[in-house]
Amino acid sequence: MQEYYLWVKSLHIFLVASWFAGLFYLPRIFVNLAEVPADSVAERERLIGMARRLFRFMSLLGLLAVSFGMWLWWGWQFTGGWLYTKVALVCVLIGYNLACDVLLDAFIRGRNRRSSRWFRVFNEVPTVLLLVIVVLVINKPF
Repeated sequence: MQEYYLWVKSLHIFLVASWFAGLFYLPRIFVNLAEVPADSVAERERLIGMARRLFRFMSLLGLLAVSFGMWLWWGWQFTGGWLYTKVALVCVLIGYNLACDVLLDAFIRGRNRRSSRWFRVFNEVPTVLLLVIVVLVINKPF
């Protein structure tokens, strides 16, 4: 089992980086959608199409990233308070991913009531979470 550890860890890191690319970019599309003029139907539909495809792809990457992370956790029995904090933050990220689905659905149905400024702030959440998670994983402060 030990011979697989570095492969699993490498795939986990790759999948996490890929998932975060989507978590960073999808809310940016939301910013653009919130700024689309009401009469620009083609631009709105193009952005919604991009957002739908990105959401499906990033959600799959997130599922795989979490699966490989659980394999690492259970396969090699990591412990410590830092790990439980990391898992809690990953749960927040999963919630963020699900919130993106709800927000995308609001755009699809023409029911978005949030401003582009709100989406700019929303867009920063995964950045902060990534920083905290990386510090936890590297430094294992507790």
